[in-house]
Amino acid sequence: MTRVLITGFAPFGGERVNPSWQAASLVAAEPPAGIEVVAAELPCVFGEALETLRDAVRATAPDLVLCLGQAGGRPGVTVERLGINVDDARIPDNAGRRPLDEPVIPDGPAAYFSTLPVKACVAALREAGVPAALSNTAGTFVCNHVAYGLGHLIATEFPRVRGGFVHVPWAPEQVTDGQAPSLPPATVAHGLRALLTAAARTPARQDLKVTEGATH
Repeated sequence: MTRVLITGFAPFGGERVNPSWQAASLVAAEPPAGIEVVAAELPCVFGEALETLRDAVRATAPDLVLCLGQAGGRPGVTVERLGINVDDARIPDNAGRRPLDEPVIPDGPAAYFSTLPVKACVAALREAGVPAALSNTAGTFVCNHVAYGLGHLIATEFPRVRGGFVHVPWAPEQVTDGQAPSLPPATVAHGLRALLTAAARTPARQDLKVTEGATH
């Protein structure tokens, strides 16, 4: 049986909920067949989020790690191709920290690519009826901090683990004007179960050979 660690963030920016944690909790409560899922909530705080992630990986010894974050304004679930080595916060994190052009890991490489089959993950989401796309930027806030930090943990401490980062849209309850795109966390969780099944079944360093590129 494949063991998965799935993480989501605590609410931030004045929000009462974070759909990433809502979806992670739902997947852990009802995992896909043949997969054991453990959920961990990460603080939306630079530095502390990676410490909590490292502790969770050590405690659960997963085969796969799927970190989730909120991307308000995106219309679908977006699988991140990579995380970059920079923290550049437009808003403060939950501890009031607001790093400016600081590395996530001093002297680390410029970027880490996801070790999940990102294109197969996108295809699985779409096949489950959930809008999805491949993304080439996880931003420069705590989500990217964790996307890059997870890559560093895999490269330096947990080489047998595969992992990556996925952004989810706002939950409907967060969209007060009814204009911005949103998805119910239950819908997101449904897609994530398909994503995890695809990731577990795809051998390491293999992926679909399909176009998911972007021109800008």
